[in-house]
Amino acid sequence: MQISDLLKETFSALIMNKARSGLTILGIVIGIGSVIALISIGQGATGSIKSSIQSLGSNLIMVTPGAQRSTGFRVSSGRGSAQSLTMEDAETIATELSSIKSVASEISGQYQVTAKGTNTRTKVVGITSTYASVKNIGTTEGEFISDQNVNSTAKVAVIGPTVKDDLFGEETEAADIVGQKIKINKIEFKIIGVTEEKGGTGMNNQDDTIYIPISAAQRYLSGNKYLSTINIEAVDQESMTQLKEDITYLLLDLHNITDVSLADFSVVTQEDMLESASSISDTLTMLLGGIASISLIVGGIGIMNMMLTTVTERTREIGLRKAIGAKRKDISAQFLTEAIMLTFIGGIIGVILGGSVAFILSKLDVVNTTISLFSVLLAFGVSALIGILFGYYPARRAAKLNPIEALRYE
Repeated sequence: MQISDLLKETFSALIMNKARSGLTILGIVIGIGSVIALISIGQGATGSIKSSIQSLGSNLIMVTPGAQRSTGFRVSSGRGSAQSLTMEDAETIATELSSIKSVASEISGQYQVTAKGTNTRTKVVGITSTYASVKNIGTTEGEFISDQNVNSTAKVAVIGPTVKDDLFGEETEAADIVGQKIKINKIEFKIIGVTEEKGGTGMNNQDDTIYIPISAAQRYLSGNKYLSTINIEAVDQESMTQLKEDITYLLLDLHNITDVSLADFSVVTQEDMLESASSISDTLTMLLGGIASISLIVGGIGIMNMMLTTVTERTREIGLRKAIGAKRKDISAQFLTEAIMLTFIGGIIGVILGGSVAFILSKLDVVNTTISLFSVLLAFGVSALIGILFGYYPARRAAKLNPIEALRYE
């Protein structure tokens, strides 16, 4: 049988049972569409997390208070509740270790902030003047926290664009709020700048953050000398591993701790954070894809059920074809082609549907999505495989029918 004849017969057979074919295709459409949409959501989340971590700075090492949870130098990145880091620790790291470009200390916490009858609860970070360069933060209006602000314990603040929108409205220009006053935890601060938009999510959203001098944060907000984080910028990527070890040894010595497993601090690099985040998000993407794949299996079972029914209904036709010379492989090829055609059509529609859902969700800012060529090729590959796997048995059954018995079938 020629390929053109085979495709013509396949198309005619599917058209004859439009409702049944449509419902069978629908199962594949839902399955493929779900796989595309959910994988794109997972990949979009991965991209957002990586972008958020990379926006924190470059060649960054962070030291946070909290007990170490693993031996050796691979210290946990989980922040503990202990207060164990001080400005003296940060200054010693800056002066005693090489391969360091800059060190920036911070104290952070969530506080109620008010301005002209509006209020929001957001992250307030007390920082040193080097923080902007270490974390790659710039201002669109005004200026950033300076050494003079820190030394004089000035009650000044630099706010993120999200804080600006929450307190003063989206229509208000950044230049118009420089010089205005806000109250953080009922203490008045003067706005001296607005940061550039960087994005982020949750606690890592740098746009939803207020920066004040670290000395003011210690005096008016935290009430103690302890730090939340010591941010260290290495001179280059190659020196980060050794620098991480040096920081660990130095702080162990400063805190009079001889056993690294008892460390009251945690050291983590950007690479550690990216590796951990990627591992979690990749697992999430696989889980979402696995859940969506269940619907593909259901769709495949639907194809098998339809093809078995079709074989039964066309038993006399099969017998007649065999009687006039059709071979087993011709009969098998015809029914297998029908099954593959169903999944191929469903795959095309499913990719369009899944891509459209992902695009709409991204445009509406419901969730970030990323449609990759891999997910599209995977969807087509899976749909073709389903057509072959679930169409093989009905095709084989049709090919094995005895022509005489098939002709007698009523």
